[in-house]
Amino acid sequence: MANNILVTRSSMPSFEEYCEEIKELWDSHWLTNMGAKHKQLQSDLEKFLGVPNVVLYTNGHLALENVLAAMNLPRNGEVITTPFTFASTTHAIVRNNLKPVFCDIRKDDYTIDVSKIESLITDRTCAIVPVHVYGNLCDVNEIQRIANKYGLKVIYDAAHAFGVKYNGVSTACFGDAAMFSFHATKVFNTIEGGAVCFSDNTLVQKLNDMKNFGIRGPEIVEFVGGNAKMNEFQAAMGICNLRHLDEEIAKRKAAVERYRERLSGISGIKLCGDQAGVEPNYAYMPVVFDELEFGASRNEVFNALAENGIGARKYFYPLTNTFDCFHGAYDVNETPIALHISKRVLTLPLYADLSIETVDKICDIVLSCKRAAD
Repeated sequence: MANNILVTRSSMPSFEEYCEEIKELWDSHWLTNMGAKHKQLQSDLEKFLGVPNVVLYTNGHLALENVLAAMNLPRNGEVITTPFTFASTTHAIVRNNLKPVFCDIRKDDYTIDVSKIESLITDRTCAIVPVHVYGNLCDVNEIQRIANKYGLKVIYDAAHAFGVKYNGVSTACFGDAAMFSFHATKVFNTIEGGAVCFSDNTLVQKLNDMKNFGIRGPEIVEFVGGNAKMNEFQAAMGICNLRHLDEEIAKRKAAVERYRERLSGISGIKLCGDQAGVEPNYAYMPVVFDELEFGASRNEVFNALAENGIGARKYFYPLTNTFDCFHGAYDVNETPIALHISKRVLTLPLYADLSIETVDKICDIVLSCKRAAD
């Protein structure tokens, strides 16, 4: 192919639409600090997600760090989570002086294995941080049942799950809070950005204090906070992108359906299917390769794609409980399914503008790797 195909490509409105949206900023010169665009996007998202409160952030990681801090969890308390996630999830826990306790994942959708959570609960457990993976939703009902039984907070890392609904209810509505990432690579982006969604009104002031130095007025600073505010250009991008979200997801769906058509039923290839009751967002296209059955390893497929200018991603590899910064702190063998999947999973290119012709070229290369097993 003449041009490289990246694993993702940011969705953007037309140049003209974005310019029109930011035009008034040249009149107001109000570029950050919760201006008109920030307030509009916050309101738009509360309506779209059907949640009482949305607090916007400059990125999803700081949103997760802040909401964990806002829960007033005990120092050195234990937080049950999963290692099959991006670094941000684990780092946000550790940076809050909390201890991650890693639970294994399910084989079918790669979310936290709810059947193993209760065995990990101790008298120091204070929260659960489940991760919706690739747009696949955790078992929210069982997680909430466990949390209620043991008096635990539930904070969802919903970075992959914007726009997803379960039985008609937005993922923003589950748990004590849900964090979304609006990074450029996500289904919905604000260039960089993120948000915390929740129903507890007492969290609004806490989170706003944390993201804006605790400043409540020109001469009033009541909290030792930091700086994590979303600027007006980010908010304007979000306002535009939200208008086109349905069509963006529809385009992603078409690409996913073609991938499934070409790759389903192939020995040694495992794909995710749709979950019962879930309205998906088609955020990622994960494929798990069984080398013995397929005849080629994940790494060999990755290299074959790269040689043809196609960028796939080993997502998530390595597991967060194997990171160098945690060397010796965790036993990866305690999460065997996560370890198994991490060594075999590859996310193939997926974005709204990905053509069916390009999907076919990618599938042709993937399938060509199988010849050694035939």
